Amino acid sequence: MSVIVQAVDTNGTRTADIALDKGVFDANAVPQLLHDVVKMQLANRRQGTASTRTRSEVRGGGKKPWKQKGTGRARAGTRRSPLWRGGGTVFGPHPRSYGYVVPRQVRAAALRAALSEKVRTGQFMVLDGLSLEEPSTKAFKALLERLGVTGRALIVTDQVQRDDATAKSCRNLPHLTLLPMQGLNVYDILRHDTLIMTKGAVNAVEEVWKP
Repeated sequence: MSVIVQAVDTNGTRTADIALDKGVFDANAVPQLLHDVVKMQLANRRQGTASTRTRSEVRGGGKKPWKQKGTGRARAGTRRSPLWRGGGTVFGPHPRSYGYVVPRQVRAAALRAALSEKVRTGQFMVLDGLSLEEPSTKAFKALLERLGVTGRALIVTDQVQRDDATAKSCRNLPHLTLLPMQGLNVYDILRHDTLIMTKGAVNAVEEVWKP
């Protein structure tokens, strides 16, 4: 079984019907899977560099601030105490990794669910091909207008070179993300309004993620 969508060229003209694999582009939506995978992706992106000093790491504190008795003030043995301004921090954050991994089967199911949701809601588009002879942000913006794309858009191709004309043309468009098929992920699919894939990317995704 397959799902039929119409492919378009860079002028926005419909060219042919494309049969999408039903196992990849018509999967059941499972919100919990999407939540688990997005949570994992965001956790893996955290730097985890927050750091505080304990009372043994702050500077000073070698001398008792005042004598133990006779001053009328509370007893104090060091200015490194967490009760003092400039003292150590109790149970503060230290550099760590927040990353973790969910099973590959869960990631695959979530990716298929995200792709299927874009197809069902009409936020999915297939391009015959995508290439520019020379870098031009203006030309790429005009291409999106011809396609009728508004809002945030994710473009997935079968191959993206960091220094090719297409990649350079996208850099200055704030609401556009260009990814190779290998970088396709649930978080980027869900946070963009429109998903655009080339025919080559569709074939590659079906080959890799078909259940």
